[in-house]
Amino acid sequence: MSALDELFAPRAIAVLGASATPGKLGAAMADSLASFPGPVMKVNSGRPDPDRGFFPTVGEAAAAHGITPDLVVSCIPAAVTADALREAVAVGARVALVCAGGFAEAGGDGALHQQALAEVVRDTGIRVLGPNTSGFLAPHRRLTASFVPGAPDLEPGPVAVVAASGGVNHALAFALAEAGVGLRLGVGLGNSLDVTQADVLCHLADDDGVRAVALHVETAAEGRRLTEAVRRLTDRVPVVALVVGRSDIGDFARSHTGALATSWRVTRTALRQAGAVLVDDERDLVDAVTALSRVRLPANPRPGIGLVTAQAGPGLLLTDDLRSHGIPVPPLVERTVKELRELLPALTYLNNPVDTGRPSPALTQVVERVSEDPGIDVTAVYGLLEPTAVDLPAALTAARTATPLVAVVGGPVEQARRTRRELGEAGIPCAATPASGSAMVRALVEDAAARTRLGAIVTASDAPTLPPLGPVDEHTAKGVLADLGIRTPVRRVCANPGGAHAALDELVGPVVVKILDAEILHKTEVGGVQVGIRTHEELDDALARMPASPALLVEQMAPAGPELIVGVRRDPVFGPVLALGAGGTAAEILGDVSLRLAPLPAHEAHAMLDELATRQMFLGARGATPVDRARLTHVLLALASLAADNAVAECEINPLRVLPDGDVVALDAVLLLRDPRDQGGSDDA
Repeated sequence: MSALDELFAPRAIAVLGASATPGKLGAAMADSLASFPGPVMKVNSGRPDPDRGFFPTVGEAAAAHGITPDLVVSCIPAAVTADALREAVAVGARVALVCAGGFAEAGGDGALHQQALAEVVRDTGIRVLGPNTSGFLAPHRRLTASFVPGAPDLEPGPVAVVAASGGVNHALAFALAEAGVGLRLGVGLGNSLDVTQADVLCHLADDDGVRAVALHVETAAEGRRLTEAVRRLTDRVPVVALVVGRSDIGDFARSHTGALATSWRVTRTALRQAGAVLVDDERDLVDAVTALSRVRLPANPRPGIGLVTAQAGPGLLLTDDLRSHGIPVPPLVERTVKELRELLPALTYLNNPVDTGRPSPALTQVVERVSEDPGIDVTAVYGLLEPTAVDLPAALTAARTATPLVAVVGGPVEQARRTRRELGEAGIPCAATPASGSAMVRALVEDAAARTRLGAIVTASDAPTLPPLGPVDEHTAKGVLADLGIRTPVRRVCANPGGAHAALDELVGPVVVKILDAEILHKTEVGGVQVGIRTHEELDDALARMPASPALLVEQMAPAGPELIVGVRRDPVFGPVLALGAGGTAAEILGDVSLRLAPLPAHEAHAMLDELATRQMFLGARGATPVDRARLTHVLLALASLAADNAVAECEINPLRVLPDGDVVALDAVLLLRDPRDQGGSDDA
């Protein structure tokens, strides 16, 4: 039994601030709850009228109805909410929905009102949804705890919505209804004072009526508790997540890694690693959960898509969109092509996408043959409604396919809408445009791929001995990396210019001279790095250009090659986050970075390079030696294991240069340690 059952499945409800005056929040809420099959008690301390069903207190309402309300819905001002809930708890109420605004989101006295409400939660154990939310919807229970017009008319169905915003909750619920998909539960969290997204997701994990979940995230204060809830839920049903805040770059850390790992990126990374399908806008969110509520593929790292189109142009739009997102649209085997030649006229294209020329009476057989091809895991069909040529919905529902079907149907508005609903009821996800069809197919593919990643074993290295607390210079940081098996340049620490001259004689080839000062992280910005030094005269000139420093670091200069940045930092919400990007400014300017939460399995680390837009630079472009993927994966896993030590705040290698033999070497390193006073708490805020 879920801890939130009394919230979402109460036996009786009391409405605080219920009113008979149209237009008031309490009146709208009472009207919405009219269809609830249990008692709905109306409480109005200012204008009680027991003869009309309005009682001054929850206690008197409960006595009159002969039952204690499980759920209290508060529609009263923020300033009096806390005291009213204390009184309700004293009567026996267990959960509350607080709709009013004027709490922390309003600033000023609102923060005090929210603090008072939090104290009620702490003192009494009552669970509170809100404040500052338009409520929740549970159509299958005829429970509409919402004041939004039209909400009581929503049909029950298999999709749950968990939204940071009450407004987004309702917007998605109505959009799903337009798509012909009913709602199982729709929750707007509001300020999330008590009941959080993780709480609701855990509740849904025990609900057999849920087939897919739409998750809207504005902030992710719970960190890994949220990802653990998503991970648990995706074992049974798919989760599609829309994360808001693409433009929020957060607070930069002192190194580049902090700039790359913004809150938006980290939240998306965390949810993806937990098994969620990510989308970029609310339209794709609706398309994705529509498809996943009707079809879920077996776990598969790279499902292949077969496409059948009755109109070439729209079919090519669908094909192009899928391929641009890296979705395989493989050629069909010769046997399949031969069978299609017997069904279709000459001059049509038969090797994926399959073009029937026009809606063909043989469409059912064509779709069946494509679905039976060994490289196909999902079959998508595009067609305009042309009843004189073929009954499209009948042809698709009659098909006995070897793979799930996704349909994209266009035509006269009402006729096309009816067709999409009819196909949906037959278990065939159906979109209105090629872009929406692509979003549906991508969701199926990404969910299948996600489940192949979730069972992998996390690998870890033995953590090295860390230096004492305090600023760590580059030489010491590189020593830690060397202990982890990461290659670093041959180097000498020199106390004075004389030592630097001796190091120049000892090291082979040109050298790099750097100031060695733990307080200066970006040495090039202060002229503290001089490269390509071969002679003692060049060394004297270099030293004259450099600022004063407690010591010097002389290193053997590495051969030229492409450069990466690798770093791990401790996110305040999600804990250790691993970053990989192109070296130099490309990662920051282009946003070309791949992230993972640490620790992570080896295959996740191996895949990070493939997510970079600049990956070809490191995979042998223009005849260059490709990076040794095994060595790069080792570096990533080593940094991830370093982050497991609670004493490490951040470690960055920038640049990590690819050598002519494909190996990688850490040319610069930054290691930041945490203050012991910050090490006892959780990374979850």
